Amino acid sequence: MASAFQTKIKNTFEKNGWFVINLIKTNKNGIPDLHCIKNGVSIFIESKEIKDTLKPLQKFRIDELNQQKTSAICLQKSKGITYGKVINSEIESYDAIMKIIENIL
Repeated sequence: MASAFQTKIKNTFEKNGWFVINLIKTNKNGIPDLHCIKNGVSIFIESKEIKDTLKPLQKFRIDELNQQKTSAICLQKSKGITYGKVINSEIESYDAIMKIIENIL
């Protein structure tokens, strides 16, 4: 069941024209909750409520995605990006993603 914060992330990205997939069950454990895609740009987001913690396997998967030059982050309610990074491959996309994240918080 998605948390209220995860739903807010999903709805905010969709409102900004992103195609959002909730990755409930995949063939790889620890994959981030959401995959957001727009105009060839992709970002994976692990959502965490205030008191939630990122598990070691989730960190490992975010690192794997970042090593593949794919944006992957942990976005925590009231704290923002607490792990991973938005890959700065296209400045316009990077700025748009950061603005959306700012609006979510």
